[in-house]
Amino acid sequence: MKTLFKISIFVLALFLSTSLLINCDQSSTIKKNTPTIASTENTLDYTIKEEVLSRNPLVFITGFDKGTETYYNNARAYFEEQQFEIVEDQYSLEEIINWLNSNESEKPYGEIHIVNNSNPFKGLSLETVIKGEKITAETLRKNITKGTLPILRESVNANSKIIFHANGLGENKELMNTFKDAFCSDEMPNVIASPYYSIFNGDFTQHYLAKPHYVFYPTAYSPGKVDLSKEIAAKYPEEKDIDWLNVLYNDEERFVGEAYTKQFTIPLKFELDYHNSDNEIPTFENQDELMDFIELQEVLYADVKQLNIPIEKFRWSYQLKNSTLIIKGKTTGLVVLKPLIKPYGELEYITPDTNNKRLYAMK
Repeated sequence: MKTLFKISIFVLALFLSTSLLINCDQSSTIKKNTPTIASTENTLDYTIKEEVLSRNPLVFITGFDKGTETYYNNARAYFEEQQFEIVEDQYSLEEIINWLNSNESEKPYGEIHIVNNSNPFKGLSLETVIKGEKITAETLRKNITKGTLPILRESVNANSKIIFHANGLGENKELMNTFKDAFCSDEMPNVIASPYYSIFNGDFTQHYLAKPHYVFYPTAYSPGKVDLSKEIAAKYPEEKDIDWLNVLYNDEERFVGEAYTKQFTIPLKFELDYHNSDNEIPTFENQDELMDFIELQEVLYADVKQLNIPIEKFRWSYQLKNSTLIIKGKTTGLVVLKPLIKPYGELEYITPDTNNKRLYAMK
């Protein structure tokens, strides 16, 4: 009986010692001949930590309007009214990180807004490095791997938010994850973007989000709005509130929450040099032959597939320049934007709250 009692005491002591070791910080050490209980008590921190105050929000306006566009001017006016600090003329991620490093202070950055009038199918118009490639998941990863991007210093903490206002970016999970690596620091900031379109200076509110719906056709070869309305209706059968034919004629929001349509184009260009090739330069009789050729070229077709737009939705052409075969494709996209409205009460926009995970993806 005594033997059993001794064994029980030994097992219990061993269990308590093991539990304490598991719960200790890996960087801590246990001194010999020091009672375990006393060591645990001494590690307790009874001091009240002061709350770390963040800097006021700042906004990077990463582009400029062309022609009749007003996206950047509208965003600038909105954030100026919020009394956010505006930073201009930073057109690459390299410049943004360098600016953050050069202007750091004792207070960590709080909200860092990055405004970019992007095309969801082509990535951002923001450059990776100065005069470098535009940002996609691939180009950004390449620059991170090569070490050409600067490292973000200890100017952010776990409460810092890097908020992208870029159309549909939140849907691009690969790019969002790559941005997380690009903004790597001792304490990881939160990288945030919405899967919706971010609209500034609307007719009824200064900032709201809108859900996009897409349909495409070969540029200059529209099948007509009736056929396009049938195609987009079949593509989004869950949308019961939109009159697809009428909305294709509507290019602005005439009342709160009304869907409307915007148009854009996506160009592609491939150059194949046959100067040192044993293959003959091909010629094509029609679009079908040209598309068949592209599908057989693994690298070319990968670029088309990455857009997630069917190859037949492009108008294809080609030309020969000395020994170079130049292939061009162009598609016209129509995006139907449906503003996000509260599902109850009077017609009212849903507030673009960056803490709302239904509205913003967070990495």
